[in-house]
Amino acid sequence: MKLFVSEGNPHCLKVLAALEVTGVQCSIQFINHEEKVVPFLSRPSLPALLLPSGQFLFSSNAICRYLFEVNGQESNEPCNQWLEWEATVLQPALLQAFHMAVFQGKGSEVTQVLKGPLNLLDQNLSKGSLPYLIGEAVTLADVVLWAALHPILSDSSLTSDEHKSVKNWFDRVAAMHSCQSAAQKVLQGKGLQAMKSYMQKQPAPQSSQCRNSQPCNSNPAECEEGERVVSEEEMEAAALTWSKGLNTCSLATVTPNPILPQEGKRNILVTSALPYVNNVPHLGNIIGCVLSADVFSRYGRLRDWNLLFVCGTDEYGTATENKAREEGLTPQQICDKYHAVHASIYKWFQIDFDFFGRTTTEKQTEIAQNIFWRLDKNGYLVEDTVEQLRCENCRRFLADRFVEGTCPHCSYPEARGDQCDKCGRLINAVELREPQCKVCKKTPIIRSSKHLFLDLPKLETQLEQWLDKSTSTGDWTGNAKQITRSWLRDGLKPRCITRDLQWGTPVPHPDFKEKVFYVWFDAPIGYLSITANYTDEWEKWWKNPHQVELYNFMAKDNVPFHSVVFPCSLLGAQDNYTLVNHLVATEYLNYEDTKFSKSRGVGVFGDMAMDTGIPSDVWRFYLLYVRPESQDSAFSWADMAMKNNSELLNNLGNFINRAGMFVTKFFEGCVPAMELQQEDKKLLAVVGWELQQYIQLMDKVKIRDALKHILNISRHGNQYIQVNEPWKKIKGGDSERQRAGTVTGVSVNIACLLSVMLLPYMPAVSQTIRDQLNAPKSCINTMLQDTGTFVCALSAGHRIGTVSPLFQKLEADHIEALKKRFGGGQKTQQSAASTTPAAVPAPAVGVEVTTVVGVDPEKAKQLTKAVAEQGEKVRALKAQKAEKDVITAEVSKLLDLKKQLALAEGKSPEPASQKGKKK
Repeated sequence: MKLFVSEGNPHCLKVLAALEVTGVQCSIQFINHEEKVVPFLSRPSLPALLLPSGQFLFSSNAICRYLFEVNGQESNEPCNQWLEWEATVLQPALLQAFHMAVFQGKGSEVTQVLKGPLNLLDQNLSKGSLPYLIGEAVTLADVVLWAALHPILSDSSLTSDEHKSVKNWFDRVAAMHSCQSAAQKVLQGKGLQAMKSYMQKQPAPQSSQCRNSQPCNSNPAECEEGERVVSEEEMEAAALTWSKGLNTCSLATVTPNPILPQEGKRNILVTSALPYVNNVPHLGNIIGCVLSADVFSRYGRLRDWNLLFVCGTDEYGTATENKAREEGLTPQQICDKYHAVHASIYKWFQIDFDFFGRTTTEKQTEIAQNIFWRLDKNGYLVEDTVEQLRCENCRRFLADRFVEGTCPHCSYPEARGDQCDKCGRLINAVELREPQCKVCKKTPIIRSSKHLFLDLPKLETQLEQWLDKSTSTGDWTGNAKQITRSWLRDGLKPRCITRDLQWGTPVPHPDFKEKVFYVWFDAPIGYLSITANYTDEWEKWWKNPHQVELYNFMAKDNVPFHSVVFPCSLLGAQDNYTLVNHLVATEYLNYEDTKFSKSRGVGVFGDMAMDTGIPSDVWRFYLLYVRPESQDSAFSWADMAMKNNSELLNNLGNFINRAGMFVTKFFEGCVPAMELQQEDKKLLAVVGWELQQYIQLMDKVKIRDALKHILNISRHGNQYIQVNEPWKKIKGGDSERQRAGTVTGVSVNIACLLSVMLLPYMPAVSQTIRDQLNAPKSCINTMLQDTGTFVCALSAGHRIGTVSPLFQKLEADHIEALKKRFGGGQKTQQSAASTTPAAVPAPAVGVEVTTVVGVDPEKAKQLTKAVAEQGEKVRALKAQKAEKDVITAEVSKLLDLKKQLALAEGKSPEPASQKGKKK
């Protein structure tokens, strides 16, 4: 890495302080303010960090965040709030203060300009007894805010005694040698005067930009940021980019088959954790693995990366044997059946795998056994006797996940035989206190058996050397680094790789021919075998670490297997394997205020989401909106409805629909001529900045945070339309009609940009927008190149297609019915669903349904669907302004269905009847 900075630049003070505090290894080059480092920017921008990948970061806060993350210090939500406040509130005030002190000689007025932000900072610091902003130790937020305020607070002539808590905090941070060193390098003891040369190149501030608002603590996509300071240079640069239009040489649209690494391109291999075949995935499984990987893969293809996305079902193990016994099938038949179920669910969710395979293949046996023999040859396997839990009642050794008990580390009462979900520690089943067989609930006994182990302690030095490099140069999430560090801190122990089972990859060693490979050893090799089933040239991906970047997507409970155990297997094999460069782990997604449970009928599972009447793109949007990136989050029906109705319907959909309708209504379906004014150029600059933030975040796999910038752009667009009122100006004179045309043309081009940015998140909606706008295919290839290129894709005279609404409102009664349906108490129904994935057909509306005495879950399921469908029919008739008699008749049918649903749920029908009445 190489950091470019300049003397006298306060933003460079931030990044140098962060570099000194974290101790990250990075070369530093001081250059002139006007020297252009980032090749694709139209004007100089410092500081700039050149990454090992050849990409640049050129936002001071983004660079600071990156340095702390490389050091294993992921920023949390309070830290992010302070960074946002610093950028949107403090910086505009500081710019004005610097200008007054350096050029106007009004140092005495600086305190007044900064009074609002300093008051707020002082109040927060004085609330508790913590020495720093958010804890007992210095964080990213402390370094950034200290560096921002240093030119002012280090000069006693510019400060007052009013903010004592701020002064004490500032002095504590300033006492650190690393911060003193950074300040000396940038300001050289000259204080504000050292900044004069830098300040002369900056636009004059506007006093109205200084606002006293608090750090935003709501959901990122709902935060109302302070208005960015947009300079004249940014506006002109944005207008120049806009005028360039689309790339005439479009990128190749035909995907090669097979996809193989290419010289001179960024070759990305993406995997998502292999779902276990006989568990129907719930929403948490989907967002944690396949959906997150799909969004990143789609984005990578838009960026013209040479990318391969593989996944498949993990099919070996005891759970499959037991499921086969329950259903009277062979293990292979069970795998075939549920592999198809998984494939169907992922197809509905629009997961765009390049290949979706499975682990029960000859390639899996061949590759797993080859790795085994190489480990044996290289001396990394040891033999030992293992004490195992055996259920005498079931007459079998119990697989780890078929025994539960009390965790020996944290006393959690529902720890599994391999890992505790509460404390995350890996455990041996025999260590469990009060163990129970999950099948028959009997207490198992301990028996001995001879097994083979992977000698992890012998591989520990190699592993640590590789981890140091991978975690410092790659994008590992904070939880992945933390979980991995905790494993190494506790010391690695030999890990058993064989099992006393029948359904698995056979161990080829003659002394262990009755055993199979343990699933944790065998399953990750599935990534290799699945790729081998995709192409015979699979080694070009998996034995090519210098040309291929590997991204692993998973939930946090899978981290140790991907960061420690599987890499040790590949390192020990000594066969030039590609190891993970970027390990992306989510926290957990809960259901409302509890956990997903198929047996208790709690939560939405993949096969059920298809049966709700809600489009898959809306499911994708909401799951990504609440993606548990840095902490656990929860699915909520009420919140899903609110986000659909506010963000999709009223914000995003409203803007795109209005832009298109203005073209159709006012300009006969052709994009009008556009004459840009300063207001338009400012909007182009703001939208361009949001696009750049989106790309920086997506490059770092901050999928949830990047979504915020899509929604921000549509908010800017709605405000732009509202202020300019083209529907009024179109009725005025020539100049007003021209103005209406410009606003309409700019708006419809922003809608085109949004369609491209949305593609990774909502592929069907993205395609619909582009179809409605008749957008050129080359818009996809242009907008996301480099750091973002917002060009005029729909030029004057371009004819658009037919415009129609993109989203529908989710009504309260529909959502309430779904919440009841998936809220538990339907154990029988859910059990049936798990063995018979096909949806139960709803009764036809108008056909008499027998009234049920008492609770009837199966009937309730049918009626819930019928109510939802009839409700949609009524809403459609009302929207079409159908005859009153027709609507009344359909409403009557809806009320009758609601009565029957209430009876099936064991409730009085009267409330449902009352609720159905509308004024």
